[in-house]
Amino acid sequence: MNDVVAIVVTYNRLELLKECIQALQSQSLALDILVVDNNSNDGTRGYIEKLALTNKNIIYKNTGENLGGAGGFNFGLKIAAKMDYEYVWIMDDDCIVQYDALAVFIDFINKTKSSFGFLSSKVLWRDGSLCMMNIQRKSMYKNVSGKEFDELVLDIKMASFVSLFIPMKVVKELGFPIKDFFIWTDDWEYTRRISREYPCYLLNKSIVIHKSKSNMGADISTADWNNIGRFNYLYRNDVYLYRREGISGWLYQFVRLTYHILKVIFKSPNNKLDRIGIIIKASLKGLNYCPKIEFFDR
Repeated sequence: MNDVVAIVVTYNRLELLKECIQALQSQSLALDILVVDNNSNDGTRGYIEKLALTNKNIIYKNTGENLGGAGGFNFGLKIAAKMDYEYVWIMDDDCIVQYDALAVFIDFINKTKSSFGFLSSKVLWRDGSLCMMNIQRKSMYKNVSGKEFDELVLDIKMASFVSLFIPMKVVKELGFPIKDFFIWTDDWEYTRRISREYPCYLLNKSIVIHKSKSNMGADISTADWNNIGRFNYLYRNDVYLYRREGISGWLYQFVRLTYHILKVIFKSPNNKLDRIGIIIKASLKGLNYCPKIEFFDR
């Protein structure tokens, strides 16, 4: 068993998963790979189980149902914690790590010899531009931007689950991602939970490619109406996240929700009242939403 395990959550994206695994296996440093399958039906199980027969560093676990990204990472981190890895490196199945992405993390650890909560990679999109949905935040309300992506190391407060490197001792101390979130905000909440207790860093020399379909974040004003129900998770979960920050969080939410409603009014192609209704109703649910944070229990 290696010191580092990459946790890859997948669901019905076998071709991307193959590319993700190949990139992990091509790393300049050895690691194990834990594939958490949200019960795919596209041949993922058969492919990975066969691959694991000749690759002892690959571990396959099926969740039995689609737990969403939040549930998948919760599931995978619990397994890794019981196996006592020193570090976990978590990512989606469309994250393609560059050959030295892990080495940059390990080099930082060896040189600084200091404690940290998490490390995050610079995330690029398919065309080499910054991936907009994975830009880290240097404060609760301000994104990393511009020449800050040229710095070797940058203090940050929140990051996505696309290449997030965490010491296992931090996981065991602060608990697992909130599985009830299902999708969206699980990464922001978890990394903010960590950065409240530890210094956390963006290492811009550690680079990954996020092969998402488009280079833009979730936007209820222009989203396909057939998938609009997903936004109930986003607005509910966001209220939970920002209300923990006190007055500044409430003010931020007020300004943010007002802006989103105005975007719907002026930009949405259809169902404007229904979209606004989702924003308001889901946000109201977030006021009293108290999901359980689970902790390590051997």
